[in-house]
Amino acid sequence: MRCEIRHTTEYHYPKPAWNSFNQVRLHPSNETRQSVRLFHLNVTPDAEITSHKDYFGAIVHHVHVHEHHRHLLIEAQAIVDTHAVTLPISTPFSELRPERGRNSEFLVPSPRVPSGRWPELFGVARPGPDDDLPGFLLELTSHLRRRFTYDPGATDVRTPLAEFAQTGHGVCQDFTHAMLGITRQLGIPARYVSGYLYSGGEMRGAEATHAWVECLIPGYGWLGYDPTNDCLALEKHIKIGHGREYSDVSPVRGTYFGGGQGMLEVAVHVYADQ
Repeated sequence: MRCEIRHTTEYHYPKPAWNSFNQVRLHPSNETRQSVRLFHLNVTPDAEITSHKDYFGAIVHHVHVHEHHRHLLIEAQAIVDTHAVTLPISTPFSELRPERGRNSEFLVPSPRVPSGRWPELFGVARPGPDDDLPGFLLELTSHLRRRFTYDPGATDVRTPLAEFAQTGHGVCQDFTHAMLGITRQLGIPARYVSGYLYSGGEMRGAEATHAWVECLIPGYGWLGYDPTNDCLALEKHIKIGHGREYSDVSPVRGTYFGGGQGMLEVAVHVYADQ
């Protein structure tokens, strides 16, 4: 599938701002399941732009606007081809044992995914060593979709996972952090993925950057699961990057001098050809 993406981030300030410095993670990744054909980052007013790869391999752009401004536009455009992938065969949980030491950073607690009895709290039975791992992960994806309500505006990026568990309402970041909490407590290496979603009108979370989980399947590799939409992350999911949680892959964040309390507007449009 060929996907065309346009992502705009706009800041409006009541007073002039200057020395605005932003970290931008909007460049889709190149990997087996997708190929980036084009990426362009446009910034208004003129900015100094540099880039590097972060610890997890994502391309990060550094956008520095020196001059005084009351409006900042960061627009990313990309064309990405996503590819079909084969799916894993039945794999018992016991095969995870040798993988845990090599992937410990995706098992340990983090600020937004702290340790806790998340399987019990979310009503998930702990599997046995002979249970099928890919089958369990598909059922877990469905379970979270049934248990929680997708509700834009119910939470923000600072909402604790325990609060989401109590209220039952949230967005894709909450569904993803919940699945991370469960899988890590069960010894399944799992990572947070930020990206885009081609919806066609039938999927949740396409109005902004989307989030899902990648879990490690021994002998196969990493496979994406989208608990917000109860599906695998396949050709309609365009990956930007991954990390331990949201803060590792937040799309745009930065600082500035002056300006007063700014207003933020974000718009994401994804168009696709089969």
